[in-house]
Amino acid sequence: MSDTDVRISELESRLAFQDDTIQALSDELAAQQRLLERMQMQIALLAKRQEEVAGQFGISEDEAPPPHY
Repeated sequence: MSDTDVRISELESRLAFQDDTIQALSDELAAQQRLLERMQMQIALLAKRQEEVAGQFGISEDEAPPPHY
């Protein structure tokens, strides 16, 4: 095997490893994006619930906390 063949074989091996790494990173990024979207939906639902509860008890956001705080 010539020096050029060895270098080409090594480059092909490195390229295959990089392709695998890029795919793994892409998969992980997609999973994190799905998780982030779920968390954003949960936060929106919690904010809506808080507004509903505040409306039921007549709590205003501008209302000062009780004196014992």
